[in-house]
Amino acid sequence: MLITIIFCTIAVCSALSLAAELRRDLMMMQQNSYRIERYRRWLRSSADTTSWPRLAGMAVALASLAAFASDRVGMTLIGAFAIGNIWYLSTRRYKKPLVMTPRARRIYSVSAIISIAITAVAAVAADGHSWLLPAFAASVALQILYCASHIVIMAAVWLLQPLENRINRGYRDDAARILASCRSLKVVGITGSYGKTSTKHYLKRILDEHFATCMTPGSYNTTMGVVRTIREYLKPYDEVFIVEMGAKQPGDIKEICDLVHPEYGILTAVGEQHLESFGSIENVQRTKFELIDSLPAGGYAAVNNDFPYAADREVTNTHCDRYAVSNTAGAQWTATDIAYSPQGTTFTVNGPDGLSMQLQTRLVGECNISNLLAAIAMAVRLGVPQEKIRFAVADIRQVEHRLSLRRTPGGITIIDDAFNSNPTGSGMAMDVLSGMTGGNRIVVTPGMIELGERQEKLNYEFGRKIAACADIAIIVGRYNREAIRSGASDGGMTDDRIIITDTFAQAQSMLPGIMKSGDTVLYENDLPDTFK
Repeated sequence: MLITIIFCTIAVCSALSLAAELRRDLMMMQQNSYRIERYRRWLRSSADTTSWPRLAGMAVALASLAAFASDRVGMTLIGAFAIGNIWYLSTRRYKKPLVMTPRARRIYSVSAIISIAITAVAAVAADGHSWLLPAFAASVALQILYCASHIVIMAAVWLLQPLENRINRGYRDDAARILASCRSLKVVGITGSYGKTSTKHYLKRILDEHFATCMTPGSYNTTMGVVRTIREYLKPYDEVFIVEMGAKQPGDIKEICDLVHPEYGILTAVGEQHLESFGSIENVQRTKFELIDSLPAGGYAAVNNDFPYAADREVTNTHCDRYAVSNTAGAQWTATDIAYSPQGTTFTVNGPDGLSMQLQTRLVGECNISNLLAAIAMAVRLGVPQEKIRFAVADIRQVEHRLSLRRTPGGITIIDDAFNSNPTGSGMAMDVLSGMTGGNRIVVTPGMIELGERQEKLNYEFGRKIAACADIAIIVGRYNREAIRSGASDGGMTDDRIIITDTFAQAQSMLPGIMKSGDTVLYENDLPDTFK
């Protein structure tokens, strides 16, 4: 009797171990937007299928099968692994934990059903006269399922896809109905390889002085994110709707435009980001311009002239103004007389028809001035008076984790650019760091991701930039470690100035022993859990 209870208890532990692993796999699937192709790409790049827990789990499964004649040995191995894995997964902390949305619950439920069905078949096939053999067979099946849990999650996503498409279609139809009822609503689309979230916030702050304005919150920049915004946030009295439009592949922005039908559009940048999914910079360009191409003849586009792949693309379907901070030739909107101080930035905006405004902002960095310039151009087009623009620009707060500055009581300057992960933005952040001359300049970074075949080269160049702009480099994680270290070393940074850590927690624990009053610390990028 006792041995039966022990066997059944171990079987339950195996089930709990699998359940915990399926939750982790679901979390990673969620971070990859529930797209199987992206999830598979992450599996390949992360080597998660051959991680030490999976290899150990497979070894236990094989050892248990080999010891079939001694089911007690097999159950001991399975039980020890299950308890150890439950403890391991329960103690892990994630930057972006699983959000159990209705879709996530459906996927988890179907993956559980798949697992239960396979386990039940194994138990029934064992055909034991006691609970011992079925419990052992079920435990071995659960152990094998653990090793292949990513396949179970992908199978659940695939099986649910027709249902998800039907649910999403209903949500989209409801959002389209709501938009159709807002007849006087002005829709402004914002896209770009980078800068779109900051530009969105800056534009909303300016427009709030003159209009009732709604914008897509957070990272709600997918079709379903926009749908959710319309259904949950858009009010009948709103006059302007600002829609951030993100993309991972061609057609993503067009899909959003087909839903919201923007009259106005801002293109902040076309650059090297998400090259793993786009394949080429030309595909990035084509996708970002889906917004501009969707605008009507009587609409308005503001396109950043500082990026060649944005500047070189002709716009003929709608009125288009170019804006620029550096490549001002042919630009209708420019920012000049830019001066930085501990209080922020002063600059002059020059626009069409002799328009000129002297402005002050708390923001720093050329990228922020560029984003502000786009917002100002759009606000003027929409009819916001200059005095309101001037007041709003002076009041704008830095967007969290996007080149935001703060001072600690101990005299340390913190530059938080943790959200950034692109070559241009990282370069601009390093330029800001290089201007901090009061003490040591320290950069903490894991590098840049999703850059396809150019990832190693671009992170190497980033390392050389670090050597030119910083005094100390703390490289976090293994993903880009060698490329950044080699670049920094070749750029002239000595080995004693290059610190290697596995996690941000380790980097944070080191900083108090390195920093002193007057130093500046730049946090450049913070990789999600899908990249280590």
